[in-house]
Amino acid sequence: MSTSERYKIEVTATAEYVAAQSRPEDEHFVFAYHVTIRNVGAGPAQLLARHWIITDGHGKVQEVHGQGVIGEQPTLAPGEHFRYTSGCVLETPVGTMHGRYQMLGDDEHRFEAEIPPFMLAMPRALH
Repeated sequence: MSTSERYKIEVTATAEYVAAQSRPEDEHFVFAYHVTIRNVGAGPAQLLARHWIITDGHGKVQEVHGQGVIGEQPTLAPGEHFRYTSGCVLETPVGTMHGRYQMLGDDEHRFEAEIPPFMLAMPRALH
């Protein structure tokens, strides 16, 4: 079995604007994002760390590194998934996020799972 078959994680993410916590007049735009991490490989894997790249509408980039997600470092058996919700704040009504998770296979093999880019946008901010 090839390494790419054994270690395969699919990540999907969507975002929503949180109007109740945002203050557009103060350039404070709050977004919730929902992530699903699915192990589509042949071996178990644990999520160790995250690296997010967040870009606002002015091109300002924030990088976020940390252990696990929402205080957890889940282990996913083949076919299992883990879902969580978190949030971020931008100074603009539009932005993007992408990144990667550092994963650890049950045989101590370390690999990365890419988080594809997704949009953060206040309703009616994009025409």
